[in-house]
Amino acid sequence: MGYFILVVACQPTFAMRCKNKLVLEGMRPIEVISRCGKPDYVEESFEYRTDAIDHRQAGLYFQRERPIKIKEWTYNFGPRRFMQLLRFENGKLISIKSIGYGD
Repeated sequence: MGYFILVVACQPTFAMRCKNKLVLEGMRPIEVISRCGKPDYVEESFEYRTDAIDHRQAGLYFQRERPIKIKEWTYNFGPRRFMQLLRFENGKLISIKSIGYGD
């Protein structure tokens, strides 16, 4: 009786391919540019997030707001491929999302 091993190679949903190079979450902007070139569109903003410090046994509870620098890059690969929206927070790629076919 023979055994067969099936290996399936899939591109993870949190990755983007530029020609023969892979872009993964966790990369820095310069790494993405070196693999894909400059994005077609860039939007920058700040979000404020609240952290809570809760030490009720010591009678301490406080919150602090901290700014998060957001950059959203759009890559348009043309009408036969999905455009990709990359979201960076504080200089680190945190998500890659397909947003419809390009032009």
